[in-house]
Amino acid sequence: MKTVLVVDDAAFMRVSIKNMISKHGFEVVGEAENGAMAVEKYKELNPDIVTLDITMPEMTGLEALKEIMKINPSAVVVMCSALGQESMVREAVVAGAKGFVVKPFKEDVIVSALQKFA
Repeated sequence: MKTVLVVDDAAFMRVSIKNMISKHGFEVVGEAENGAMAVEKYKELNPDIVTLDITMPEMTGLEALKEIMKINPSAVVVMCSALGQESMVREAVVAGAKGFVVKPFKEDVIVSALQKFA
């Protein structure tokens, strides 16, 4: 079972993602509400996959992504954001993101994005 760290500043989004992916064989081992917490939780939990929002307080998802990639250059990070702009997607991919899901998404979209790495 692949372990997942869910990062989003909106509690309802974290719960939604957790509920969607838990029934498909993923184990949510932690949650974080901002980029700084995401980096700390990543170090602590070493999850197989991270779902990471872009727009968050304290440290953005893109900044957190860059920090996580410094810790583990082969980390699997899937960005989840309402900001579906090409420049953000490009920047995330250049920084090391393995996937990108645009909110609002349906369960099958997030599950299939994660199953590529399961």
